[in-house]
Amino acid sequence: MPDSYRTVGERAEARFTVQGSEFIGHVAPATTTDAAEAFVREIEAAYDDATHNVPAYRVRSDPFREYSSDDGEPSGSAGKPALNVLQQREIENVVSVVTRYYGGTNLGVGGLARAYSRAVKDGVDAAGVVEEVPHETFSVTVAYDDSGSVRGLLESAGVEFEAAYEADVRFDVRVPVAEGAGLRDEIRSATSGRADIDGY
Repeated sequence: MPDSYRTVGERAEARFTVQGSEFIGHVAPATTTDAAEAFVREIEAAYDDATHNVPAYRVRSDPFREYSSDDGEPSGSAGKPALNVLQQREIENVVSVVTRYYGGTNLGVGGLARAYSRAVKDGVDAAGVVEEVPHETFSVTVAYDDSGSVRGLLESAGVEFEAAYEADVRFDVRVPVAEGAGLRDEIRSATSGRADIDGY
């Protein structure tokens, strides 16, 4: 698996009309299959009066997952063209849903394929494509005496974390996979092995 991958920078949508049918391409980042399916359900609920809501996603989970559905459109005219755009642009951890309001004119399989492709392309362009590196999360629990040195280490490493100060202090850390093992080693040595690092 390469060190970095391309995904979309944010949620976005794009709209256009073809022969009276309105198409809305919704695009969002999604790091898990559950997140992708939740976004699909959210759009289906928000646009439950639409003629079709066509989903497609590519998620770098284990195993890598690709999915699309025609949602009642002629076979191969909607879901596959939508997924093809994500494949051709080499975007991962991304979900798209194309909403269609039928306008009274049949577009034919070719016309539908072009419209669904365009809706995803325009949505991706609106969201912007970014390079992302795989991240992992872990938590560190330490006594108050060690919390200052752990916090200092995390801040100097420039990683994202949240701290919860209760009986002990818990840090939830999000770190690029390539740096995770080294950071855990540094925390262990800074606390002389007193840190409880979840699962490691």
